[in-house]
Amino acid sequence: MGTELVVTTDRVQKFFDDLEAQKAILSTSTKLFTTLSKHFNSLQDSLSQKSQSLESKIQSLESRSRETLESLDLRETSIPERESAAAARIEEQKAAALAEFEKSISGNLDLPETLKSFSRKMDPQGLLKFIVSKRKESISLRTELVQAIAEAVDPPKLVLDALEGFLDSKAKKIGVTDKRWACGLLVQALFPEGRSNSGEKGPEFSRSMVERAARIADTWKAQMVGDSNGGGGTLGAAEAVMFVQMVIGFGLKEKFSEEFFRKLVMEHAARRDMAKLAGALEFGEKMGDVIDELVKNGKEIEAVYFASETGLTERFPPVSLLKSYLRNSKKNATTILRNGNNSLAATEESSTLELNSIKAIIKCVEDHKLESEFSLDSLRKRATHLEKAKTERKKSSAASSRSHNNNNKRAYGGGVGGGGGGGGRGVGSSSFRPAKAAKFSNAYPSFNRRNPNPPPQHSPATRYSGPYNYPSQSVYDGPTAASYGSTYGVPHAQSPAALPPQHYSLSGDNMAAGGFRSSSAYGGQTSYGPYDYANAAPPSYQPPSYPQ
Repeated sequence: MGTELVVTTDRVQKFFDDLEAQKAILSTSTKLFTTLSKHFNSLQDSLSQKSQSLESKIQSLESRSRETLESLDLRETSIPERESAAAARIEEQKAAALAEFEKSISGNLDLPETLKSFSRKMDPQGLLKFIVSKRKESISLRTELVQAIAEAVDPPKLVLDALEGFLDSKAKKIGVTDKRWACGLLVQALFPEGRSNSGEKGPEFSRSMVERAARIADTWKAQMVGDSNGGGGTLGAAEAVMFVQMVIGFGLKEKFSEEFFRKLVMEHAARRDMAKLAGALEFGEKMGDVIDELVKNGKEIEAVYFASETGLTERFPPVSLLKSYLRNSKKNATTILRNGNNSLAATEESSTLELNSIKAIIKCVEDHKLESEFSLDSLRKRATHLEKAKTERKKSSAASSRSHNNNNKRAYGGGVGGGGGGGGRGVGSSSFRPAKAAKFSNAYPSFNRRNPNPPPQHSPATRYSGPYNYPSQSVYDGPTAASYGSTYGVPHAQSPAALPPQHYSLSGDNMAAGGFRSSSAYGGQTSYGPYDYANAAPPSYQPPSYPQ
């Protein structure tokens, strides 16, 4: 009886185990069916979307095909009319050019008419010379050249002729600077600013003209490579911009490597025109790398312009870049001041660096209309303070220079009217003129008086606080202030008081009325006298204090 019960329990347990196994199989089958159903549904949806997209593209293609065919039909029907208009235009330009050759240019012609006259004559050299002669009227030239070049029979040929003349002058190193500037205006006039990167279709040129432009570009690039390798020439930012403008205008981007353009853009990123042209060069995703490199090199201002022109302001926020540039400029100014031990020269250099940085930030903010995001009040106040301090330093330097000149006059014991007692530099009595010396003798003034007393010594703080006067070098911040006029031929380290009285003979031909040479002492240089250190003003520069 007990054995039968155990057997029955085992059978029941086995039955339930079978049920559990079947349940697991059923659950797995259900999950697999659900997964397969979702997969097939997604495939069906994807196929449906691709089918709709394909149908939309087919419809768009058919629409564009119809529009293209209609445009071709319209152009074909308008060919006779366009031919007659072009012929009439050519005859008109030909007549105008012949008329220009028959009449002479008078000096009374205004700027627009003269430019048009040279353009009608297809005279690139005359046009370049005239543009250079009117360099002071650059604003008017930029405006009038666009209309003047349009009067030429073949505007691209005129510009290419001018460019070939410029490259020839560059190879010979004759008149490069003026021709570079004039050719830059011509290229800008042929390809007005904003056309290449605004999506507007540029002018169409014949195949022969494009091939000639390509040859000129190749020659130009070869000269650039020679310049960069130490060939003795110089490639300025204006020339680089002109080259890129010509390449873009004539559609020659594919003839040069992307790396070449990238290097050119990076070297001359400070030019605002280069930021505008960078978008037309179509760097694509690599433009972000270019801006990254500008930021790493401390050119945040240039990075703002590049990001704005290429539509990458979300990736490179202008306000963040400007704040970074401001922090770096303040840090650099402080470093210069500290390394220079707060000397006047270091103060001037630090102040100039900070002032230029502030002006660049203000200009950038105004160009991109970021006043609402980047306040300029503190920067303008700081710029005003720096300019005022710079002006005060100049006034102090001028006052010290005047004091130095007065002391110099007193040191010679004369004045304008002092003719006796040793004689000043002024006009005195002619009776004090010594006898003429030999023709080839050393003709130097005769000083039968004591040299002026040495300047009083002061403390080091006062002694080395005097300002530099760079334009005239009449005031020196040095350890000594020897009088060059009275110690010629003696080492500068000697004190004037230590020198014995010296007697020199002077040729009468080189003598002034007061018994001294009419020219300045020391080979024509300015005579230097004792420096009045007591009147020197201490540096007025203060570290920046505007908010972060």
